[in-house]
Amino acid sequence: MLRMADPLGEPDASPLQGDAAAAKAEVGEALAFVADELGKRGEAAGGDAQAVLEAQALMAQDPSILDDVHAQIDSGVNAERAVYTAFKSFQDILAGMGGYMGERAADLGDVAQRIIARLRGVSAPGVPESDTPFVLVAHDLAPADTALLDLTKVLALVTRDGGPTSHTAILARAKGITAIVGVSEADKLSDGDVVVVDAAAGVVVTDPTAEQVADAEQRRVERLAAASAPLTPGTLKDGTLVPLLANLGSPKDAAAAVELGAEGVGLFRTEFLFLDAPYAPDVASQKASYKELLEAFPGKKVVVRALDAGADKPLPFLTDKNEENPALGRRGLRALRHHEEILRDQLTALAQADAETEADLWVMAPMVADLEETVYFVDLARELGIRTAGVMAEVPSLALMADQVLTSADFVSIGTNDLTQYTLAADRMLGTVAAYQDPWHPAVLRLVAQLGAAGKAAGKGVGICGEAASDPILAVVLVGLGATTLSMTPAALADVRAELLGHTLDEARAMAQAALAAPSAAAARAAVASVSSAS
Repeated sequence: MLRMADPLGEPDASPLQGDAAAAKAEVGEALAFVADELGKRGEAAGGDAQAVLEAQALMAQDPSILDDVHAQIDSGVNAERAVYTAFKSFQDILAGMGGYMGERAADLGDVAQRIIARLRGVSAPGVPESDTPFVLVAHDLAPADTALLDLTKVLALVTRDGGPTSHTAILARAKGITAIVGVSEADKLSDGDVVVVDAAAGVVVTDPTAEQVADAEQRRVERLAAASAPLTPGTLKDGTLVPLLANLGSPKDAAAAVELGAEGVGLFRTEFLFLDAPYAPDVASQKASYKELLEAFPGKKVVVRALDAGADKPLPFLTDKNEENPALGRRGLRALRHHEEILRDQLTALAQADAETEADLWVMAPMVADLEETVYFVDLARELGIRTAGVMAEVPSLALMADQVLTSADFVSIGTNDLTQYTLAADRMLGTVAAYQDPWHPAVLRLVAQLGAAGKAAGKGVGICGEAASDPILAVVLVGLGATTLSMTPAALADVRAELLGHTLDEARAMAQAALAAPSAAAARAAVASVSSAS
């Protein structure tokens, strides 16, 4: 393994030498250089990475930060120190906000590092170069570096910092990189150490035995073979069909998902149309984006989630300000009901796009708690021309009321990220409780089982659209619990497809029962591994 170089040291506080105007000009050139570099890296990376890097480029040109830098230089602070202090001030504000904005604080810190490096005339800290493949270990990895990792050299990624929703984790999943983030013991690893990164088990094995290394190499070969195997529908070994769908955040990601074998879309996030906007987009602009998406999947199922704002995605025109605990506040459908005109416009745009395309459109509401909320959404959706309307199971109460909910909803889709958060009372944006954010926990799986049983009794589909479906072994367990479709980041499709082919439905059910009987997430993994190896 190789460690990433530590960040640049904090600039000294020596007074400005020379002309303030010249220092400001140097800072302006550095800002422009970094913004341009990040933009070019985004274009090269494409997909989710491009959006992340473009956001970083905007950070580099934020007028509020620049004003602060100029004010400090005018007061006699040297340019490097002024940049460091200004960005650090904004970084601390974001970190204090927590949630989605807190996760973005690291991105701001990376931008500052790149600007200071430009001012010093040195290279910004980055991924080490090597002639041979290696495991990369870092405090954290900047989006600009994660997006352009050479996958022929970087076998896996281990970071000390970051949570499940950090950009490091998001981009690693999107690129199919074996990665474990938030490893507190990562600082104890040194260059040249031999390690095995087992993302499936969530552990880093130090000083592995020859047998452990050989097993890891064999699993890597099998994974590469699965990725290059012919594209086929998701199927268990006994022929049971399990459609494999893609989670997408923009219409431009559709083509890549199709190439990787997506049989449709299980979760289309519509937030990209609303975030960073001063007001909600009109029907016409929304329709154009939805139509672009639907046209990429003729005859295929496309599940669109109504706007999921609130908590880590606040919107000034929709969500409440200064909520003490926004994850438990007015978010998802709760916020949309409070501003029904926004929901009506979105459903109208979706219905219009559906009428002009050949995809099979399904629409679902986020953050639904019970039958009353389900009836509200389904009735409104049908009034506005949506043919298939369902709800997301993210709140434990919905799982407990699933038999009632499915008398109204056409389907249920389980968002395992939030369902885990609310079941285990652990903020999924908070790295300090990341260990609780584990969908393998039997409490979460029991709720999934209850939803699966209710779906079977009602003759309606129960899909999985959370990150849990990206875990190949857990995907089999979820099918054993009653999931009828699995939706995931497109990079995970090949691994999940290959794993499903290794098990029958009876075996999946036996694995599920073993997980349900376990006392903890770790025990559930171990129990399933035991049952799987014996079958």
